[in-house]
Amino acid sequence: MSIPPALLEQAVRWRRQLHSCPELGYQEHQTSRMVAELLTSFGLQVHTGLAGTGVVGTLKNGDGPAIGLRADMDALPVTERGHCEHKSLHDGVMHACGHDGHTAILLATARHLGQQPHFNGTVHFVFQPAEENLGGARRMVEDGLFQHFPMESIYALHNWPGLPAGHVGVSEGAIMASLDSFEIELTGKSCHAAMPESGADPIVAASQLVLSLQTITSRCLSPQSSAVVSVTQIIGGEAINVIPEKVILRGTLRCLQADVRERVKTLIDQFVAQLPVVFGVRGEIRYFPGYPVTMNTPSAALAVSDVARALLGDDRVHWQVKPSMASEDFACMLEHCPGAYFWLGADGLAPSRPLHNAFYDFNDELLETGVQLWSALVARLLPISL
Repeated sequence: MSIPPALLEQAVRWRRQLHSCPELGYQEHQTSRMVAELLTSFGLQVHTGLAGTGVVGTLKNGDGPAIGLRADMDALPVTERGHCEHKSLHDGVMHACGHDGHTAILLATARHLGQQPHFNGTVHFVFQPAEENLGGARRMVEDGLFQHFPMESIYALHNWPGLPAGHVGVSEGAIMASLDSFEIELTGKSCHAAMPESGADPIVAASQLVLSLQTITSRCLSPQSSAVVSVTQIIGGEAINVIPEKVILRGTLRCLQADVRERVKTLIDQFVAQLPVVFGVRGEIRYFPGYPVTMNTPSAALAVSDVARALLGDDRVHWQVKPSMASEDFACMLEHCPGAYFWLGADGLAPSRPLHNAFYDFNDELLETGVQLWSALVARLLPISL
């Protein structure tokens, strides 16, 4: 499938413009405005305001069914350390996950399909804010995404370092893990560091608890269950000669099965309630529910695989790819609408920098393949009757 070179050149310019002007979740005002203005110039019906800065462009051609294609728009609170010409102009904010590329791919697809509408039906181009830990997908759903824009299915892609450029990874069922965060408060008794017997040390309790939580996945679950418990912050103490009153632990829990997710929460609760008591310390935990498991609909995942095989060849499609323990809030859309999420390989002649790395930059070689995949998927799902 040929994409006009002029459109690809424009897509590169869009992508690099977005990269140089990154915006955090729910603050994508400039990005949202740019997307809406471009979609309007393409002749699409444009709706703004879902989840604050979300944009939906609708392209209708015939009376066939409707589908959705989604791209995320937000950046990360990371200071860019690379030296590309389109380096971030905003201190402490950068597109370290490739959402600039996802947005450019979807914009170019909207332009291409508007010029060559070889499909019968409706395509909703969903530009989502706040994917990074802020639940923009859930908020779009709550704001009526699927009521205002009914669709048979919805799809999303993500560039994927570690997979060669021009390759696709997809699977039926779970492809990304659930995400929950937690905060544990350990309360002991403050005392002089030289006389620990006169107090109750929450730092020792915290140290034991951090290590013990790791036994949940190694000793309390079946090896066939997938879960990761990570303590990522330890906060406590003010003076070098004082055992503090409190210590705070924060971290995340990720799972690939809903029942495992609930089982691990129960086990963490037990550890927090019981282990600190040995040290005379009281433990309390608060959960902050995040994203469910990203669960692909089998028929939708198979459609992506079939389209990718026809376009790229069997050797470039990784079917039933091993799921990632990273998380994705597109899962919140898949809870309400059938669909699939897939990976588009990002490694060129040299391996891509990892996602969320301060030196990362989206590989512009992916733009053409992304537009081709979206266009071919639309043609497959919304065929023109002969």
